[in-house]
Amino acid sequence: MFRNLVDQPSRIELKSLREVELLRKAGHVAAEILMTLKSRIVAGMATRDIDQMAQELMRSRCARPAFLNYRGFPATVCTSINEEVVHGIPGPRRLKDGDLLSVDIGMFVEGYCGDTAISFVVGGKASLEQERLIKAGQESLQASIEACVIGNRLGDVSSAMQAVIEKAGYNVVREYGGHGIGRAMHEEPHVPCYGKQGTGIRLVENMVLALEVMANEGTADIRHKPDGWTVVTADGRPSVHYEKMVALTVHGADVLTPHTN
Repeated sequence: MFRNLVDQPSRIELKSLREVELLRKAGHVAAEILMTLKSRIVAGMATRDIDQMAQELMRSRCARPAFLNYRGFPATVCTSINEEVVHGIPGPRRLKDGDLLSVDIGMFVEGYCGDTAISFVVGGKASLEQERLIKAGQESLQASIEACVIGNRLGDVSSAMQAVIEKAGYNVVREYGGHGIGRAMHEEPHVPCYGKQGTGIRLVENMVLALEVMANEGTADIRHKPDGWTVVTADGRPSVHYEKMVALTVHGADVLTPHTN
């Protein structure tokens, strides 16, 4: 789950090797459950069915939902369709073949948080426009992972993310971004989807980040639905959301939520 700009900063908490391994465990469980959900999602299914499946999968792995009741969020996962950017609340809406669906999940395992998200087309038959947007989102996230090098600055990570999206002719969302992660879902630092190279804090070993890219096919502008949670594009055009957790090591970024996008 992404972090918005109104969250208040605290401090950056570097992780011990033991904590990184606990975050890896939580991240692996989150990635496994996300891929299981993706494999089971079909047209005709209601988004609340996805939420129910996620609850059962988490329960079977002794994982505690991180989103449920977070600041009042009423569900276990976020399901955002087409023009919905993030924070879609699962409900009675039924999926159709060709819907561009984003699923974001978060959970605590042994006290540490796993958080990851993907976008994909229900039914697997994407239009050329959907394929282009998906490819840009995936490559943007990968570029940000590769920029997670000790000694780089946070702006290098955000800039790498933004550059891929804008080169493809799309726009990143500016009001939300990724975050540090650990015993809490949202820790410092905030990781925007846009930035300038050579700016921001310097990246150091044992920092753990949840990198998130939110890319809109049209305008970067967004608005919120009356439910107070669901973020949609201002022009009604589609959006994608990708998220992975990484630990910074001397060998580069260590992905803690391994899955195919």
